[in-house]
Amino acid sequence: MKNTIARIEAVKDLIQEAVDKGATSVEQIHRTIADLPLAALEQRGLLGEEGNSARTLVDSSIGAVYETIRAINREVGELASGLFESLENHADAQANIRGAKPRHDK
Repeated sequence: MKNTIARIEAVKDLIQEAVDKGATSVEQIHRTIADLPLAALEQRGLLGEEGNSARTLVDSSIGAVYETIRAINREVGELASGLFESLENHADAQANIRGAKPRHDK
């Protein structure tokens, strides 16, 4: 049972890492795409002084979204690890109960 749980936890770790890296990659793409219209408007002088504040707002909004995704990913990973630990503890307890000799105290 412990081997199975260890393997499942290893897969969980791989998935968690993939989600984290995927979120970071998508965040970078999102930032690049969001910058295109701002850069075009700035180049034509259509943003004026609001250009920097618009960039800051867009950048912080995008950052907040993807940081939330990464935080949820961490929380789900911790929850799953706790569940796996509980399963191991349960399996250990069952093994100990089966291995214990019955008492005949009458």
